[in-house]
Amino acid sequence: MKPLLFILACLSLAACAEGAPENPRVVMETPEGAITLELYPEAAPLTVANFLRYVDAGAFDGAHFYRVVRPGNDPLVSAIQGGLWTPWEDGMDPDYEAPFPSIVHETTQMSGLSHEDGVISMARLEPGTANSEFFINVGANPSLDFGGARNPDGQGFAAFGRVVRGMDAVRAIHESAAREGDGFEAQILVNPVIIETVKRKS
Repeated sequence: MKPLLFILACLSLAACAEGAPENPRVVMETPEGAITLELYPEAAPLTVANFLRYVDAGAFDGAHFYRVVRPGNDPLVSAIQGGLWTPWEDGMDPDYEAPFPSIVHETTQMSGLSHEDGVISMARLEPGTANSEFFINVGANPSLDFGGARNPDGQGFAAFGRVVRGMDAVRAIHESAAREGDGFEAQILVNPVIIETVKRKS
């Protein structure tokens, strides 16, 4: 390529890069430190829009991380779970209602994402029941992907972003003391960790 054409091509690529929208980022403030998440709307648009709806409404301010899953209590999964549910108070609480409707299930087969270390995903019961509860993977959890062994339905969970800063805080929460809970096996945190605020990173 001639020098002038090379320079023009570089300038064109730079202009395109500057004009390309950046993935949204949010910051969770916890007593263990800040957790910065990058979300992937192109891969999982419905799931990201749902999560940001809670963020923008301030609904996650004062929420908690309340559950830890690790080899000692689940051989297939290693993660921390949080959201608006209060299972340490109410057990499984079949009457829990999230402030916003549940969303369509976006599988990892659809999104192209996978449950790797630091990936954030939606907790659910049946496909299409995810709303306010989420979890962050600690290590890789392929059993949570589409076709994985964790759920009998084989649909996996809806991954939609990942931790880009603050995995030390995630791991500190993951190592916290847990106890028995209604419907869980030594997975409920003795002292749930408050999520003080969740805000978009400006």
